[in-house]
Amino acid sequence: MSDAVVPHRSENSAEGPRAAAGWFRRALDSDIFYSFRRSRLTMVAAAITVLLFLLAIFASWLAVQNPFDPAQLQLINSRIPPLWTADGQSPFLLGTDEQGRDVFSAILYGMRISLAVGVSGVIFAGALGIALGLVAGYFGGVVDSVIMRIADVQLTFPAILIALLVNGVAKSLLGNRLDETATLGVLVIAIGLSFWVQYARTVRGSVMVEKNKDYVAAAQLISLPAPKIMLRHVLPNTMGPILVIATINLALAIITEATLSFLGSGMPDTMPSLGTLIRIGNNYLFAGEWWIVAFPGAALAGLILSINLLGDWLRDALNPKLR
Repeated sequence: MSDAVVPHRSENSAEGPRAAAGWFRRALDSDIFYSFRRSRLTMVAAAITVLLFLLAIFASWLAVQNPFDPAQLQLINSRIPPLWTADGQSPFLLGTDEQGRDVFSAILYGMRISLAVGVSGVIFAGALGIALGLVAGYFGGVVDSVIMRIADVQLTFPAILIALLVNGVAKSLLGNRLDETATLGVLVIAIGLSFWVQYARTVRGSVMVEKNKDYVAAAQLISLPAPKIMLRHVLPNTMGPILVIATINLALAIITEATLSFLGSGMPDTMPSLGTLIRIGNNYLFAGEWWIVAFPGAALAGLILSINLLGDWLRDALNPKLR
């Protein structure tokens, strides 16, 4: 009888888990995590931010109804007060609006829209600003002058005006072809074009410092192409300030989207974001239906405050002068 073949276990098969465990231990021992543990306010802000993101992600499972589906709405259920009041009805925990939409469900779906626009706008602004900042800082000369003068001109206008301008031009060009999905894309582009300047100026300054160091000269000496040098060697050394800007800009992007929707230039009533819900509820504030505007406003304020607190902590944690 032949001996059973025992499969040989490669030593490399365990390198992945060991590397992940080592990275996790280093992260727990880092100065950033130590600073995070020392700040109770930051821990609370992080918990609230994660909770709100999870509520938005799993809105389909947590919501009583789909507020975007007219078939699930009944006008007979319109303007019902919150559940804990005398006239409250189950299952409408936070009451309903004028169309019979459950306010809690509308907040969950509206927060999903607001976060989608905010995160996508920050990603677009970061990608555009980082690319232009790398090019301006690395090549300098005329390219740097043109990009920075465009940035200087844009800084003379408030971000909300840039977003309104882009949104207005898109609506005038597309007209009736601008549906809900296209409106969301226009908002992402408008917000991205409003906030790219901060990334570009920050990256440009970091690149101008990094490109004079020996490791960049060594990469140039072995004839590495400029895009590879910028992306592989220079960009990683500029990620700290970029993360801080992105965190703070996320809150600003959500506020910008809410402002546009409140002014009627954002998401439509059929696919409302938090700003749209506040605009709708504001029409009924003095009629006694305070819950239609109060709860979406509180959700937006809590989301913005928690993200801003995280941004302030991250800015201090990544500042070597404050360690």
